[in-house]
Amino acid sequence: MNPGSPGTVRVRVPASSANLGPGYDSFGLALGRHDVVTAGRSQDGIRIEVSGVGADSVARTSDNLVARAAAAGFAALGEPAPPLALTCINAIPHGGGQGSSAAAIVAGLMIARGLAPDGAPGLDDAELLALAARIEGHPDNVAAALLGGFTLSWTAAGRSTAIRHRVHPDIRAVLFTAGQAASTAHARGLLPPTVPHVDAAANAARAGLLVHAIGTDPRYLFAATEDRLHQQYRASGVPASMSLVGELRAAGVAAVISGAGPSVLALTTEPLDLGEWGRDGFVATELAIDTAGAVLERW
Repeated sequence: MNPGSPGTVRVRVPASSANLGPGYDSFGLALGRHDVVTAGRSQDGIRIEVSGVGADSVARTSDNLVARAAAAGFAALGEPAPPLALTCINAIPHGGGQGSSAAAIVAGLMIARGLAPDGAPGLDDAELLALAARIEGHPDNVAAALLGGFTLSWTAAGRSTAIRHRVHPDIRAVLFTAGQAASTAHARGLLPPTVPHVDAAANAARAGLLVHAIGTDPRYLFAATEDRLHQQYRASGVPASMSLVGELRAAGVAAVISGAGPSVLALTTEPLDLGEWGRDGFVATELAIDTAGAVLERW
């Protein structure tokens, strides 16, 4: 693919951390780690190049998640899906609880929007989010990947919607990326069908407090990130991650499992000593909070 050819688009999509403790399947935070996909129409069948994360394992066929999402996007626009030439530069770990599948889905849908005639009016952000959530199965990561910042999402009558909320400028995000991957499906399978009413009530209060803490008063981050709905049930699947969360919280740091894990997210207003918090099996990085979300360029 000639990147300078007409009809070429480039999409930059951020990583994301979902749940943030109490906001199970509804809260998301976009982070400054990105996958970048360049795409154009191919004259000789689908062609996919991948570098970075997943270069040795990502499908180079129509089964590729970016390609599948693009096909869904063209279908939503009433357009036949053309063969695509995709160049993917991946930085988001797969199976790390950092929204890699959400980023791929949003990238594919943005590609369809960018390449289809009149794609933007036919697949606006609201429609794109609803379709991305149907493909992903839940809206938290795709909302953050699309909109950037801190997002609150919900589903009603089978359709997902989200709003973007401000993030207080003093908040810093430290991501402890786990060296091993985890399965979201397995993590969901560890959850019980019901939870005690007292735990549900506690999470509802913490979720409301977290919106206030992230947007207005970060002093409440520690209390606001307490979870009683899902993390304790998933502990057996990510024991090292839960141990790290416990250590951080014992030191007064607002730490949570990032999504389904095994990565860990810490939210602070003061810098963490990453050397002090170095742990076998994790790489600690302070990341900017991405406020732009998915960005599409055409030429």
